[in-house]
Amino acid sequence: MPLHRLTTITIGVPDVDAAAAYYTEFGLTPLGDNAFATSDGGEQFRLTHSTQRRLVEIGVGVDDPDDLDRVQRQLDALSLDTERSDGSLTATEPIAGFRAVVSIAPRIEQKIVDPTPYNGPGRVDRPDSRAPGIERQGQVVPHKLGHVVIGSTDQAATQKFFTDGLGFKISDTVPSMAAFMRCSTDHHNVLVQQAPLNFLHHTSWQVDDIDEIGRGAMAMLEGNPERHVWGLGRHHIGSNFFWYLKDPAGNFSEYYSDIDCIVDDALWKPGVWEGARSLFNWGPPPPPSFLMPEDLAALMTGSHSSE
Repeated sequence: MPLHRLTTITIGVPDVDAAAAYYTEFGLTPLGDNAFATSDGGEQFRLTHSTQRRLVEIGVGVDDPDDLDRVQRQLDALSLDTERSDGSLTATEPIAGFRAVVSIAPRIEQKIVDPTPYNGPGRVDRPDSRAPGIERQGQVVPHKLGHVVIGSTDQAATQKFFTDGLGFKISDTVPSMAAFMRCSTDHHNVLVQQAPLNFLHHTSWQVDDIDEIGRGAMAMLEGNPERHVWGLGRHHIGSNFFWYLKDPAGNFSEYYSDIDCIVDDALWKPGVWEGARSLFNWGPPPPPSFLMPEDLAALMTGSHSSE
């Protein structure tokens, strides 16, 4: 596919300094000017001031000018205005109003992380040694931005912007509720869900394995238990392990590992999911605040501020 990854995301928050401190503690590397990097993806996250928390911009990478031409034709067919410059194309999503910037960008190159050895019935893959996960020291550092979840008051229209406009592919759906869409081999890079208002639900960041999810979350919760949202668990759609935390503005951030990868489109069978499996396979039940974040009423009335 001409698209190959998420490049960056920019979010608006009332208190930039508080959010910057949170995401630095989360494991992103500050670059200055409220920009942050992952270990493999380079600069992938930016903060800007806004009276309410919101998604400002999402970036998508392509290989060459021909890919930009293709995306522009698709957006033109939807009668959407675009701005073209050397190496990039910008369009505004018509429902939530965030910018989508499609740019020529290098494909992400990730160093191979050795599989974690596990002992099992009749199998000793880790003889005479402790589990690596309990020996690890230091901060958990995400490898890359994996996906973004967006609430839209018109899920179908926002989905169409990503699929028909930008060229994302659908991996799985929840009828009349959500679409899991990809611009890479990862199961999903954007999820759009029906919501009572337009908002950013969460960003998701790849780490090595389930131990890194646990280590990262426990470090974030030490002294700050109010940051906990949901986890530890495993999603059914996408299969990834997860733990969700909450930043000072109310956005959720997820550590994830072991997500499904779709290398050959012809071999993947998109599913339609309902009920509990649309949310998770195992783990604690999702709290009401995950399904309907506690600040949505304030966002709807415009009273969410830096107070």
